[in-house]
Amino acid sequence: MAVDRLRSIIERVERLEEERKALADDIKDIFGEAKSAGFEVKVIRQIIRLRKQEPAEVEEQETLLDLYRRALGM
Repeated sequence: MAVDRLRSIIERVERLEEERKALADDIKDIFGEAKSAGFEVKVIRQIIRLRKQEPAEVEEQETLLDLYRRALGM
């Protein structure tokens, strides 16, 4: 009984890992498409990261970034 349960758990994890790799490949293809269309992939990744954050957190980071830039004369 425990062997069957263990096998089931391992197989489920393996399937999910395969799905994760397929998704990662799909995302890579989309970024390639964006680059081919003339978009800057680094900026797209940054926007995606920002969209995951709370608006207040984004505002705080932008305020600090601006403060640090001004302190450095940028």
